[in-house]
Amino acid sequence: MASEEVAQLAESLAKTQVEEGELSFKGRGMKLDNAQAAEELVKEIEQFPGLQALRLEGNTVGVEAAQAIAKALEKKSELQRCYWSDMFTGRLRSEIPPALTSLGSALMLAGARLTELDLSDNAFGPDGVRGIDSLLRSAACFSLRDLRLNNCGMGIGGGKILAAALTECHRLSSAQGTPLRLKVFIAGRNRLENDGATALAHAFKLIGSLEEVHMPQNGINHPGVTALAIALQHNPQLRVLNLNDNTFTKRGAIAMATALKELRSVQVINFGDCLVRSEGALAIAEALREGLPILKELNLSFGEITEEAALEVAQAVEHKDQLEKLDLNGNCIGEDGCKALKEVMDSMKMGDLLGSLSDDEGEPEDDEDEEEGEDEEEEDEEPQPKKSKMVAGNMQHRKAAEVKVEPRRGRVTELRAQTAEGSVVVEVLTPPSPHSLATASSFPTSLRGLPACL
Repeated sequence: MASEEVAQLAESLAKTQVEEGELSFKGRGMKLDNAQAAEELVKEIEQFPGLQALRLEGNTVGVEAAQAIAKALEKKSELQRCYWSDMFTGRLRSEIPPALTSLGSALMLAGARLTELDLSDNAFGPDGVRGIDSLLRSAACFSLRDLRLNNCGMGIGGGKILAAALTECHRLSSAQGTPLRLKVFIAGRNRLENDGATALAHAFKLIGSLEEVHMPQNGINHPGVTALAIALQHNPQLRVLNLNDNTFTKRGAIAMATALKELRSVQVINFGDCLVRSEGALAIAEALREGLPILKELNLSFGEITEEAALEVAQAVEHKDQLEKLDLNGNCIGEDGCKALKEVMDSMKMGDLLGSLSDDEGEPEDDEDEEEGEDEEEEDEEPQPKKSKMVAGNMQHRKAAEVKVEPRRGRVTELRAQTAEGSVVVEVLTPPSPHSLATASSFPTSLRGLPACL
């Protein structure tokens, strides 16, 4: 075999090699309903020496199977990394908390010291968070560095339970002289809203060691954004901040910009689809001038930013030597503004760093200033959920010929269904990204099926 082929084979084997001490059942699609179904898996766990990482992703585990697995884990004191995302598909929500409780209790009994815990894509809701509450408060998590709970449907209640558990973990671990040093926190698509985000912000402020925070698509408005901004100032090693598809508005954006001035280690900022608006963008431009020395990526797309503010942002990145991408797509810059923006970036020899502007919304309409003023007045009050509005519909007919998503100002989107007898219009206050193609399944669960014809 030619030396080149040998090198390629070695490289391929290196890429597929299982990490040392790792036992993986990832993606096998096993349906483990009871102890008998889990018998072979349990045997492999028991016979695996020096188990440090266990992958159960892509399988479905019932309560009895979880108890059997837990029994095997009671003797695995070296276990550090649990990759347990997407492992309850097809299970009743009531099954998940006892399954998680059994697994967590086993880790505590074994004396394990976790560094990574991934339970993403398990739609367990607040009750599921209760299932890991004791584990998160225990010594097993004093060493936790990476916590991933993306797309778990925690809601406000789950967010509060999680925040209390992390706070207690920090208190107890600090009392032993080894304070919790969590580095990565991922909890996107969890409907945390302001109260959940604010509760977590209090925990973040105490922890103070975060390097990555990912909380996109959580329905967080400016009060929650402001609470997070204050907390993140106490995490000086923060490198990545992803709050995509929440609703900053001017007040939230200004609060976040104030925090960014103090954070010297930030490399990636994703505030795309966050409605930062022009005044918020100007505040962020000021933060760019005063801080963020090693910034690599800045996403301010789809934020209703006008030409003047966009140009200020562009000019503010002039001396960012490590910048790799600036995304201002989907704003209200206008054709002439887009040309001016490209010219500014080219003049700084940074033209290749500017992302596409193909989805620019064009210059704002004449009445925008008046509408923005009204929006800002509304921000002084606590946001109230907007009731759905249905018109001209015959709800006896369930055949929908068309579902259409129409973006409108103020992040209101119309979900329009054309039936045999007429049309039904549902106004959705906080839809998925307005620039993306939406289907009925992509809307919040609480809205699905609102008009019976859908």
